Amino acid sequence: MISSVTFEKTTWNKLPYKFEAGTPDIAGAIGLGAAIDYVSGLGLEAIAAHEHDLLAYATKALQDVPGLRLVGTAKEKASVLSFLFGDVHPHDIGTILDRQGIAIRTGHHCAQPLMRRLGIAATARASLAFYNRRQDIDALVEGLHEVQEVFG
Repeated sequence: MISSVTFEKTTWNKLPYKFEAGTPDIAGAIGLGAAIDYVSGLGLEAIAAHEHDLLAYATKALQDVPGLRLVGTAKEKASVLSFLFGDVHPHDIGTILDRQGIAIRTGHHCAQPLMRRLGIAATARASLAFYNRRQDIDALVEGLHEVQEVFG
C-alpha cells in the first residue's frame, strides 16, 4: 500500500498496489468459489425458472392485499417487488415485518431520481431468490395483514 513511511511523510505505492492493503481476502476467494460451485450445481435455468414462479405467485398474492400498490410491473422483470401500502411509511412496514422475522428492504433503494419522478419518497421491497419458497410469500402476506391491523 505504501512505498515508505516516516514521521514527516508517507509515500504511496503505485497503482494498483496502493489499494491492496494487508493480506489478500483468501477466505473470500474460497467462499466465492464454493458459491459458484453451488449455483452451478443448481443450474442457472432452474434458478431462473424458480424465481419466475415465485415472482408470479408473489405478484398475484400482493395484488390481492387490499390497499397495497405494486410499483413497477414490467412484464419482463427480476424477482423484485416494490410496493406501497396505503398511507403507511415503508420504514414502518419494514419494522413490523422485521418483528415477525420477515426481511424486506425499505427506502429509496439508490433510485432517488425515479422516486422523485414517481412522486414518492420510498417503497418497501421484497426481493425473491432461489432460496425462497412460496411459504415465505405467504408469511409476507400474513405480515402485511398485521401491518394493516396496526395502522388501520
